[in-house]
Amino acid sequence: MNCTDPVTNFYLTQLPKAKLHNKALTADCPFCAQSGKAVNSKRKSGEKALVVFLNPESYFHGYYRCLNRCSPGGFPLHFARQAHLDLSLVPGFDPDRDYAASQINYPVKNINHEVRDFMDRMTDDLIQRFAQSGVSQAVLREMKIGYNGRYLVYPYIQEDGNCYAARCVHPDKPEDSFWHGNEEFARPGLRIFNMEDIQRCENGSLVIIEGENNLLAVRQMGLPGIALPDIGEFGHLETEQLAWLNTIFLCVNHSPESIAAARELATRIGFKIRMIRWPDTAPRNFNLVQLVQEKSKGFQQEFFKLIQEAKAFSPFSSPEREFLHFEEQLGLQGGENYQMMLSGFNRMDKALGGLHGVNIMGGLPKAGKSCFFIQVATEMARRKVPVIYYDFENGRQKIYQRTLCRLSRLSTDQIQSNNLTEQEQQQLSKAKGELQRLLPWFRVVTDRKLNPKLMRSHIDFFRHESKSEYIMVVIDSLHKLPFKDFSERRTGIDAWLRHLEALRDEFNVSFLVISELTRGDDGQYDKQPQLGAFKGSGDIEYSADNAMVLLPQWDPFSNAPPEERENALWLVASREHTPGMIGSYQLDYPFWGFTEK
Repeated sequence: MNCTDPVTNFYLTQLPKAKLHNKALTADCPFCAQSGKAVNSKRKSGEKALVVFLNPESYFHGYYRCLNRCSPGGFPLHFARQAHLDLSLVPGFDPDRDYAASQINYPVKNINHEVRDFMDRMTDDLIQRFAQSGVSQAVLREMKIGYNGRYLVYPYIQEDGNCYAARCVHPDKPEDSFWHGNEEFARPGLRIFNMEDIQRCENGSLVIIEGENNLLAVRQMGLPGIALPDIGEFGHLETEQLAWLNTIFLCVNHSPESIAAARELATRIGFKIRMIRWPDTAPRNFNLVQLVQEKSKGFQQEFFKLIQEAKAFSPFSSPEREFLHFEEQLGLQGGENYQMMLSGFNRMDKALGGLHGVNIMGGLPKAGKSCFFIQVATEMARRKVPVIYYDFENGRQKIYQRTLCRLSRLSTDQIQSNNLTEQEQQQLSKAKGELQRLLPWFRVVTDRKLNPKLMRSHIDFFRHESKSEYIMVVIDSLHKLPFKDFSERRTGIDAWLRHLEALRDEFNVSFLVISELTRGDDGQYDKQPQLGAFKGSGDIEYSADNAMVLLPQWDPFSNAPPEERENALWLVASREHTPGMIGSYQLDYPFWGFTEK
């Protein structure tokens, strides 16, 4: 035992005759005499009554209790208050701590005398029934459980030590219950059974439990806790009441409703919560009382196992889950689906390592950006890579028609004419069959009311339908995505980029995004490939895994035939690859495509 631990030193100082053994301190209880309670006759001569749990690695380090149950236990600050010590001697004492917010104006009248009368009316039959659930008569007396002749009476004692309201529950019909006493203290927020344990556990740990009888099982072990009568009360528990607790264990019945209520409370309280989870094999509505009946003498060991395995309600995923996810992604990246995320252009795929992440391509008007991405997208779909194409430029019909031209090696005019040769008819028929086969993998969306939530649902549906771990999303173009306020275009573009990043990370989505380039002060476009050429968003350099610029290498005023037009594709910024020229792409006129030179 590390005796330099402040909590251990505190108890050793206050209990000089105590014995330290196996991470527990035992001593004569200094509070038994104060309470006027005689030592239990069943205790052996010389056996110490006070036990202090001292294990710095335990959540209950510093918790003390009297085995005679002369008074409830607690942590060091409660020990000091009970022993009338100077609180400044206690490790963790905060002189600036303000308790005023939790104080209530208590009335003069209470029902303490009625509670004592109800306690005296407990029958042997009821005491035996509790014993079958592992709860001794000593615990019933400690928690002041009584009987009014028909209903069990659970007193809800307030922070001032008095009872103003009690919950009466039929022993055989738990759903048959009512409140007795001052209605003001039977309202939501004050219906906390054993409320005094909150202050007793200051700077320590506490168990919050669903149902009074479940709490009695925990009190039988000597652990601190409070109970809420049902899950409906969880939403009314004020987090300020629990402000000075270090750790809170949350234990509810094994049902979806109880777990949902517990999660809502855990979300409000935050990092202090550790959720006690039942095994998946546990029956519906399984609870602590049933665990006592099932395990009998092994209940304490089983419950402490659940405590040890309780998971923190953390905003972070567990290290185990992180590693498993990392390992899974490594496996996927070595798989066939990942390797199929290719453009079909060798130089481009080599320069980018395949199409992964957010890839943004800018270019001059009429440079062929849409044509370039339609070709990449439909070739991926031919390889059964799921592709969603968000189009705000050309329309669904033009996309299909241009794809048909490229697949059939026929011009638009030829397809629209009725003068095809037999060979051309065969080419067209074959291309239509190919187009029809790729369409299940190629979904065109032209909805100008698109929003992030709708895009997420499209992706989620298509991944599920295609049974693919990877999916390609093409956006034509970034600057025509819908915005709520057109005056805030730049803010809207940046917001969409943040959304694309989130989808990339969550769903393994790759993006091909067309962007416009900005004009200079002279109204001309910069013919030098650079990151600053992108229009309307300074966030592209931070959001894009790869930023590219497609620049024409031909004079728009030249009389050269279209099939001689070439475009240079430049990589101007990348997270993992070296910027530079990717390749030169010649227009495959009149078939709406490009060939890589």
